[in-house]
Amino acid sequence: MLLFLSGIAILIIGYFVYGRMVERIIGPDDRQTPAVTSADGVDYVVLPHWKNMLIQLLNIAGVGPVIGVILGIKFGAVVFLIIPIGNLLAGATHDFLSGIMSLRDNGANLPKIIRDNLGHAYGRFFSLFMVGLLLLVVAVFINVPAGLCNGLFLKDVNLFWVWVGIIFAYYIVATLFPVDKIIGTIYPVFGIMLLAGTGAIFAALLFSGLKAPELLQMSDSFRAQMFHAPHAPIIPLLFVTIACGIISGFHASQSPIIARTMKSERQARSTFYGMMVVEGVIAMIWAGAGLAIYNLFPELMTGSPNAALLKITRHFLGSAMGTITVIAVVILAITSGDTALRSARLSLSEMLNVEQKSIRNRILVCLPLIAIVAGLLFWSNRDAKSFGFLWNYFAWGNQVLAASTLMAGAVWLIARKDLQNSLIALIPGMFMVFIVVCYILWTSPAHGQAYGLGLDIRLAECLSLCTVLLAAIFAIGRGMKLRKENRR
Repeated sequence: MLLFLSGIAILIIGYFVYGRMVERIIGPDDRQTPAVTSADGVDYVVLPHWKNMLIQLLNIAGVGPVIGVILGIKFGAVVFLIIPIGNLLAGATHDFLSGIMSLRDNGANLPKIIRDNLGHAYGRFFSLFMVGLLLLVVAVFINVPAGLCNGLFLKDVNLFWVWVGIIFAYYIVATLFPVDKIIGTIYPVFGIMLLAGTGAIFAALLFSGLKAPELLQMSDSFRAQMFHAPHAPIIPLLFVTIACGIISGFHASQSPIIARTMKSERQARSTFYGMMVVEGVIAMIWAGAGLAIYNLFPELMTGSPNAALLKITRHFLGSAMGTITVIAVVILAITSGDTALRSARLSLSEMLNVEQKSIRNRILVCLPLIAIVAGLLFWSNRDAKSFGFLWNYFAWGNQVLAASTLMAGAVWLIARKDLQNSLIALIPGMFMVFIVVCYILWTSPAHGQAYGLGLDIRLAECLSLCTVLLAAIFAIGRGMKLRKENRR
């Protein structure tokens, strides 16, 4: 219980202490924002600050801070420290930087930010990689909520593909309509549902934990079944398993959506850094719930995290409130999937230089995206193995985005500040480079993961350290070069 509550306290205190330090370095000011200078009534629309915060929270909080941490807590109680420390030093800083870089570049999408800071060669690769990843996100975040809805409503009837069709149709409508018509209207309601459901779980955990403190400690049965090396080393596997609570590159693809609806740069810390901290608190609560339910029902350790989620809600909240909370989790997935498709549209239109004020152009850009997602849905639902591959590569690709964004943020800070100030991005950026390279070098079906090179973990770590050194040299050199160009 003490470790669990300490982790939440670290997140809250860190927002006011480390978050302020990051804000001083980044330096938001009173310049006009893209929502004011480029207002178009579609994507560039000024929205109230409180709405932007809730929309950002729903954009970034997919199923990761729930399903991911229910799975990730199997690494042990150390997760209660890794989540808050990683969130403050890496994830929230990552989100803040991506948001402010977009604000300063007329709401530019992530591919342009990467291209401007890391060069055209890497930018071209990254643009294609990110659009591909966003389509994987859409496919995953149609599959997951459709599966939960199929198990939650009319349990005796298989309506999975009906739910797929309903959710996919909503995604298409949401990405075509102006941002304030659907997203700006319904997201605040969804955000309140999410916070209410998570708050109910937190209250139930506190009540149960005070009566039985051992619920939030690792029992002997839990220790016997938790993840152990060499098949599940904390580094790199934990940082791929619990992406959204610690750091997630997907967030940087969502930040431009809100950068185009903000009235003032001074709202950036609470909107970007703050909402990532809130996501970290959500992740901590569900990690605690996961540990408690595994202690109570050890047999769930070998099952799917979805089964553990349903058990958590029913055991701690009862049938009615438990159902509402599961619906809130479904909403988490849906409200990340629709904005992922929107980001894919915006990024592709930016790459092709196709303006998006016209509904005709928005439809034309969306058509190939819709066709690809439909193909992914068909393929991934052929069998459980196909969906497993889809999820594994989505998780790894997500952290490729995080590493790239932090590297771009380091270059951006070096070019405008100095090397010392860039360390808030450079250090976590190099750590994430290590994670993604190490994961793909080590992972293989023999480890119960996706296909990779299957190298010994020690060899993978050594090669990853060499890659980190090269990446750091490149980022520092690139930043210095841009700094000289800016002074001319």
